[in-house]
Amino acid sequence: MSIEYGKKIKVGNGSLNVYTEGNGTYTIVILSGAGVTSPVLEYRPLYQKLSDTYRIAVVEKSGYGMSDSTHTKRSVQNMVNEIRETLLGADIKPPYILAAHSYSGFEAIYWANTFTEEIIAVLSIDMGIPETAFEMEKALPPNKRTAMLKRTKKLYTKIQKKGFLAKLLKKFTVNVSGLLSSDYLNNDEKKLYEELFYRNLTNEEIFEENIMMTTNAKAAAATGHLKVPSFFYISDMKVPVKHGSWREFGINYAKNIDAEYILTDKGHLMYSKIPEQMAVDFKKFLKNVIK
Repeated sequence: MSIEYGKKIKVGNGSLNVYTEGNGTYTIVILSGAGVTSPVLEYRPLYQKLSDTYRIAVVEKSGYGMSDSTHTKRSVQNMVNEIRETLLGADIKPPYILAAHSYSGFEAIYWANTFTEEIIAVLSIDMGIPETAFEMEKALPPNKRTAMLKRTKKLYTKIQKKGFLAKLLKKFTVNVSGLLSSDYLNNDEKKLYEELFYRNLTNEEIFEENIMMTTNAKAAAATGHLKVPSFFYISDMKVPVKHGSWREFGINYAKNIDAEYILTDKGHLMYSKIPEQMAVDFKKFLKNVIK
């Protein structure tokens, strides 16, 4: 591989993998969305364009990437504390800038509002907003959500066998972000990415995170709105809601906290489509925030 794929830090009953690059004074901590195969490889298109100015840290959560299982409940409190413990174990000390994608928006909000002295800014990579999760629960109540996730897990178990179904659904599963058909990863990295995808596809942690979506959204919301300078990239992703939309909830949240935001039509996985533009915008924002 062309990058060193991190190091393991003992956390609880397992070890979490943390990868770093760059030598900047401030550290951007990449927080991954739910079910991301390998956060270190997945967000590479974006963070490699930030690491010339900032230090980058990617902690792969329990059951993700090269990390073990910590065998703890997938509450937002546990996930944040395990990431914090991993960073300190790797001698990566605060303050941090959080770059949160999708589900990890709950982690970013909880972290920034609970450990206020540790976070100086939040960069939203189309991060999840608690209000969106609450509206989604109205359209898809817990019992229906659990049943849907059980069906999804059965499908993933079949895909994991790497047969005809896996090939048929490749562009919607292992290559949904397009990294396997891009130049961001070399051939060895693409093989590893695919290997990790099938290995981690049915990990219990990932399904438990999804089941706990509303619980974690409530825990994040209970800490209040983000109180640190924030910059939002917001997509037009379609989600099951009866009222409003993913984009509307994102815009409203950004306006409520007086955050800067940009709307994009490049999808929820925008970091693999427009990483150069995102890096430029994030750097410009941070330059004005960090004096």
